[in-house]
Amino acid sequence: MTLAVPTSLDDAVRLLDEHPDAMLLAGGTDAMVEINDGHRRPASLVIALNRVSDLRSWRHDADAGTVTIGAGITYTELMEPPLATLLPALAEASRTVGSPQIRNAGTLGGNLGTCSPAGDGLPVLSALDAKVRIVSADGERDASIHDVMLGVKRTSLEPNELIAEITLPVRSGWQGYAKVGVRNAMVIAVASACLAVDETNQSVAIALGSVGPTVIRCTEAEQHLASAVDWDTGVVDHDAIGRVGELVSAASSPITDHRSTAEYRRHAVGVLARRLARRAFTINGVAA
Repeated sequence: MTLAVPTSLDDAVRLLDEHPDAMLLAGGTDAMVEINDGHRRPASLVIALNRVSDLRSWRHDADAGTVTIGAGITYTELMEPPLATLLPALAEASRTVGSPQIRNAGTLGGNLGTCSPAGDGLPVLSALDAKVRIVSADGERDASIHDVMLGVKRTSLEPNELIAEITLPVRSGWQGYAKVGVRNAMVIAVASACLAVDETNQSVAIALGSVGPTVIRCTEAEQHLASAVDWDTGVVDHDAIGRVGELVSAASSPITDHRSTAEYRRHAVGVLARRLARRAFTINGVAA
């Protein structure tokens, strides 16, 4: 096995074009687990991306109302202001990831590249309708997050492409993330949910993790909740919140595995969605 350590995006793209079967290594927090468990063998060439400066920066465009995050930005960086202030749901999701060591090494681009249904950052990217910039020796392209995530650890990236950066809107409303697992910390999500409110457009987005082959958007629940909100006061009827939970559970498509049953996952995402909605709005004039 040969290790290449490019220091520029151009060098990384060139190496990947010459070796499309190479393994891209960002933080390595997913890859090393698979390698240690014997589920994956490193390619003849491993391209380590942690020294590519182009992937390690971010920028806020106040005029456009967006934040663009380099694929190499770590969870620890996402947890701290100003990024945490601009993207609070992503910061909240990042705080639930593993241990401090994992958060110091794991990256948002690696999370998307792995595309596990349990990836903590992915429901947030979905709820915020993220845009992904993908680069290769042939050029670059922009893709919707919904077109990038195809299934269990499957993306639409070609073998010679890599994720350069992810652009997210800075929303005016409340947003949050929640998950459940087999314990309270350092755990893979059994079920997860992100809810993001867009006060400007008077809309709500709800995305689920770990309850389908990839992240699920709950459009029926979103429309129901948005129509039930009094946008002048932020008040929602209690019954509407209950219905949101039912619609979210119905939209999920979980499986039974060694970590949980399908029935529990379906119930859990409904509970998580109701909790997030109660945090986002006032219920019948009483703050939840």
